[in-house]
Amino acid sequence: MEELKLMSKPRILVTRRWPTAVEAVLAERFDVTFNIDDVPLGEGELRQALADYDAVLPTVSDKLPVAVFSGEVRAKILGNFGVGFNHIDIASAKAKGVVVTNTPGVLTDCTADIAMLLLLSVARRGGEGERQLRAGDWKGWCPTHMIGTKVTGKTVGIIGFGRIGKAFAQRCHFGFGMDVVFHNRSQVDPAETARYGARQLASVEEVLAASDFVSLHCPGGAENRHLMNAARFAAMKRGAFLINTARGDVVDETALIAALQSGTIRGAGLDVYEAEPHVPEALRQMENVVLLPHLGSATEETRTAMGMKVVDNLTAFFEGREVPDRVV
Repeated sequence: MEELKLMSKPRILVTRRWPTAVEAVLAERFDVTFNIDDVPLGEGELRQALADYDAVLPTVSDKLPVAVFSGEVRAKILGNFGVGFNHIDIASAKAKGVVVTNTPGVLTDCTADIAMLLLLSVARRGGEGERQLRAGDWKGWCPTHMIGTKVTGKTVGIIGFGRIGKAFAQRCHFGFGMDVVFHNRSQVDPAETARYGARQLASVEEVLAASDFVSLHCPGGAENRHLMNAARFAAMKRGAFLINTARGDVVDETALIAALQSGTIRGAGLDVYEAEPHVPEALRQMENVVLLPHLGSATEETRTAMGMKVVDNLTAFFEGREVPDRVV
């Protein structure tokens, strides 16, 4: 009996559909349950999952607040599909002895690419232009039609100089000849900043005052919630643009809408939102805002690599080895 118990595979719940190649590996290694309908699980269902499974594999669209951990917790590990983990109450997980892992590194380039896409699109009015053309409203070329903002040679300010912030700086500086300034909560080695043609400034406000474009690459969660608020929008250059591919809660959306409506800033490019998938009607109606549905890591290569990172973490955990991407 003991031998059979040792040979049994851990029970795993995957909360959303993942790339086929990753699901195949999970099915081979574990006793896995997939969410075939791909409908997001509610709080009660997630609480039950923690009681029924050895591991739960959530995504950034799953909310795991304190209440989810309030009942019996059988699960020993949450293998999060994504870098950000502010959707998980980490303190509760730790208190229940649940290991949490994430998937850093593999989505760096694709997220930086999306930030660049948003910057270019909002500066050159790409979204407006496509909507006009598709609606049949384009009357032909003329010298004053849909004038945008030049990107090359401008100053970009980066808030958060981790992997993605650095990758974005590289694209801006070496691809578009932009001056790069940034704020980071810890000091970055000047030799490292020089690799990206960047300069570290002492405060967020200094970055905002200097920048034609401000791009957010900091973690979400309590310490950065509403980092971009009314006062910070007022500190930006008039005519500057905000880019957010970090987390929706980093931006106070009410303050952002007010800043856009008043002309305090010229435009915004957003891939993430405070209450996804809800996007405020006011933002959806603005022509000077480019909106994407959280596409930062949405390439076949990256999503598969993210899934395989979760597999690696789970495999290490259940084999009694140290997990490579432990959050707590």
